[in-house]
Formats: sequence, C-alpha cells, structure tokens
Amino acid sequence: MKDNNEHSLHAALDAEGRAASPQLSEEVKNFLIDIDGTITEDVPNEQPERMATCAPFPDALATLNGWFKEGHIITFFTSRTEEHRAVTEAWLKEHGFSYHGLLMGKPRGGNYHWIDNHVVRATRYVDRFTELVKTTREIEVFKGNESASE
Repeated sequence: MKDNNEHSLHAALDAEGRAASPQLSEEVKNFLIDIDGTITEDVPNEQPERMATCAPFPDALATLNGWFKEGHIITFFTSRTEEHRAVTEAWLKEHGFSYHGLLMGKPRGGNYHWIDNHVVRATRYVDRFTELVKTTREIEVFKGNESASE
C-alpha cells in the first residue's frame, strides 16, 4: 500500500534565505529500507524466481507497518533492478507491507558511504527488528567538520 506523505514536508530556507529542499517535521523519520536480507531472505537478482516465493521476516512486517501507522515515511531502497519492480510490488502487497515509495537499482555490494547535505543516520540490520535505541559510534566526517553537529 503506497501513501502520499507530501503534507509532512514544510518549506525550508538556506543560510542566505533562499528556498531549499523541503524538510520533514522533526518528529517524522524518513526510513530507507533494504529488502533482500533485511525484510526477507537474501535473494540475489540472478534468482528472480525466488522473489515471489520468499517469506517476510515477521518482526520486519510488524515493525515497519507500526512505523508507517505512526506517520513515518517508509521507502524501500533495493538492489533489485527495474525488471523486478512488478514482482517486488506484488510481493509487498501480498504480504501487507504499508509503504510510500520503492526505489530500485541501489548499488550492490554494500560498504556504503553515503554523502549528503542532510543528516543521515545508518542502522545496520542484523537478525531482527526491535526498538531503535540510541548509541554512540565512531563515524567519518570531512576534515574541518569534526565538531559539526546535526
């Protein structure tokens, strides 16, 4: 189930007072969630026949649909290619996932280093979905921005 959440965006200005990309309210999280190996078994693009038959991880379905009901943005970001869009959308619908968007073609291979002008929080999935808790980890930043805050 897709849902439009444009109403959560509000206008933003840059340091010079010019229009900038709209921002979500502070209380709304914008989740980008992988599919294979994260909400279901790890199905490679080379075996697309498995994409229609794999089962979702039960804790993933309950957690993500809970976040959706709380008003957070749920977008699946997958390494599956555009040719797998129909089977992926059918699978998400069949299993009852509520979401706002589906982005195909995420780079394969992991070891991601995301560079953005917005704060990016990364959470590595390992074994199950549970409550999110805050912890401190070492991160890499651009030289000169070592003390930059969120």
